[in-house]
Amino acid sequence: MKTKYAIFGNTLETATRSALAHLENLDCLPVAATASLDSLRSRLGRALTDERIAPEQVVLELVRDVDGGIVGSAGGRFFGWVIGGSLPAALAADWLAAAWDQNACLYAAGPAAAIVEEVAGRWLKEILGLPARASFAMVTGCQMAHVTCLAAARHAVLAGRGWDVEQRGLYGAPAIRILSSSERHGTIERALRLLGLGREQVTDLPVDPQGRLEPNVLERALQAVRPAPTIVLLQAGDVNIGAYDPFATLIPIARRHGAWVHVDGAFGLWAAASGRYRHLVEGVAEADSWATDGHKWLNVPYDCGYAFVADPEPHRASMSHRAPYLTHHAEARDPVDWTPESSRRARGFATYAALRQLGRNGVAALVERCSEHARSLVLRMGRLPGAEVVWEPVINQGLVRFLDPRTGASDQDHDHRTDQVIATILQTGEAFFGGTTWRGRRAMRVSVSNWQTSEDDVERVVNAVAGVLDRI
Repeated sequence: MKTKYAIFGNTLETATRSALAHLENLDCLPVAATASLDSLRSRLGRALTDERIAPEQVVLELVRDVDGGIVGSAGGRFFGWVIGGSLPAALAADWLAAAWDQNACLYAAGPAAAIVEEVAGRWLKEILGLPARASFAMVTGCQMAHVTCLAAARHAVLAGRGWDVEQRGLYGAPAIRILSSSERHGTIERALRLLGLGREQVTDLPVDPQGRLEPNVLERALQAVRPAPTIVLLQAGDVNIGAYDPFATLIPIARRHGAWVHVDGAFGLWAAASGRYRHLVEGVAEADSWATDGHKWLNVPYDCGYAFVADPEPHRASMSHRAPYLTHHAEARDPVDWTPESSRRARGFATYAALRQLGRNGVAALVERCSEHARSLVLRMGRLPGAEVVWEPVINQGLVRFLDPRTGASDQDHDHRTDQVIATILQTGEAFFGGTTWRGRRAMRVSVSNWQTSEDDVERVVNAVAGVLDRI
């Protein structure tokens, strides 16, 4: 009979060698994918065999066939969207989580997984400056964190009108109004759709030139929707310019009108970890719920998001489930009571490991270092001939635009030039940036959230962009 090592060992060692080769060569590999769609489909889209294949061979062929189709988002020169890399301890803990294969649903199904999640949740609340009594959930990402928080909000605002939404559903329920700035992220809309609240119930409010919701605008909007049950959505770091709503002013206004306040802090809530940037989230702890990600600025592997709710009662009421076959613990925290998933990965291990590796000071340094690199990239690229700074980073998000050099070039020409430059940068393999349309103009987003990004990376990328501008 084969030993367990003989069954698993060679296969896992093969995977380990391939993983380490990828990580160790990130500085040499193109950041953007180089394989074409047709090539990947041709290599990977083979017919399923009738017979089994040796697991080591499966891994070797998988590594071979995905070559050129892996984006270098784990490295320090990836600046598209807000995707962090993986800290060594977090990656190792994630590998162990896969090997341990715990269903982090109940304490009974994975005692260590449940306690690690409990401890990590407490640490997260401390670092993010959130109330100690707040409940929390570890979910796949900010999308499901919004669903979790807004399910609690839906429960609470309807309970305040005498309606039990978990029992009666939304048929015949009082209509819930949602007030948000016009800069809200698309995941908010998807969460509202999943919860049956619908796009028509959302009122998008204008922002000031700094991308912030203004107090008088919110006050008027709240007066207009009274006496409907209301949810106010605020932002800690919007996706284009990293703008922060003035929480210390807006949350008390919402409170006076009896509204639930939810904060989208997908990456920006991490400003609370830094003494340098903590002022940006002043007053945010007075909200009712918060959503953020671990796979962004905490640099844990995908997927990992966090939901927090100030009052645990509506959170638990909207999520918990009981069945005769489930074993609930009288004293331990059962994650199923707080999350929208039953079967779920033990993602608490990676979070726990990341926080232990970094410590409080390390998290603060990561936030500050990424923000410094973002500012340096934006300002230095913006000074290149044919480029301009559209938005200087407040934190780790900025915008650069590239101008068509022809006399009389229109905004449309500049938009085309910007997209052309972005595409050419990707072709060089030296960096990965994404484009966006902000206030009617195309721009290149600069988003820095990887622990590996260094001053050398910044220098290398600026030189690469300068070379692109010289030749196109």
